[in-house]
Amino acid sequence: MKHSKKYLSFREKIDRRKRYPLADAVKILKENKFAKFDETVEVSVRLGVDPKHADQMVRGTVALPNGTGKTVRVAVFAQGDKAAEATAAGADFVGAEDLAEKIKGGWTDFDVAVATPDMMRILGQLGKILGPRGLMPNPKTGTVTMDITRAVKELRGGRIEFRIDRQSNIAVRVGKISFGEAQLVENVHAFMDAIMRAKPASAKGTYVLSASICTTMSPGVKLDFSELSAALKK
Repeated sequence: MKHSKKYLSFREKIDRRKRYPLADAVKILKENKFAKFDETVEVSVRLGVDPKHADQMVRGTVALPNGTGKTVRVAVFAQGDKAAEATAAGADFVGAEDLAEKIKGGWTDFDVAVATPDMMRILGQLGKILGPRGLMPNPKTGTVTMDITRAVKELRGGRIEFRIDRQSNIAVRVGKISFGEAQLVENVHAFMDAIMRAKPASAKGTYVLSASICTTMSPGVKLDFSELSAALKK
């Protein structure tokens, strides 16, 4: 892949053998920003677990204290009072069979779906559509719940879901480059704390093998996990 001169210039300023303290890495990203738009900041983590084994899957949710900087479109599957509750909480789309039929027709113009438990009979028909897109509600991530108000507000306020992929990596957005340095550091700390709390009991050896941070257009900056870990313990 051919990179721009600005990207290559940025990369030359990074010591690729070094692992940077989080605050220093964030400062590097902000000081060397060259894109004309407000880039997303992303953290990637490689874990020492084998996702092929069910007892070593790593997934969960975390509410980022400063949000992600992105407007999250929430679809809620609910009826009656719960549907009214979803609307009042700020859900973008609310429905039941009608919403399911719309999705069967090819519409998936939302970022996350929430459902009350009784709606799973409807959602079962949408697994092949929502599953591959990561949009299927799941009790483990708090998106199948009777507390619709809390779920919708947390999701719109900055709650994100993370899940390990087949290569044992997890990558999530933790804000925008326009955020203050302290806001980005705080969000990364919240995410890494959630990763540590999600450590499987069956995991052996080193849990976090590596971590890095980047923006939409930048190269990755390796993070010093020992420094990160110490910060999380404070």
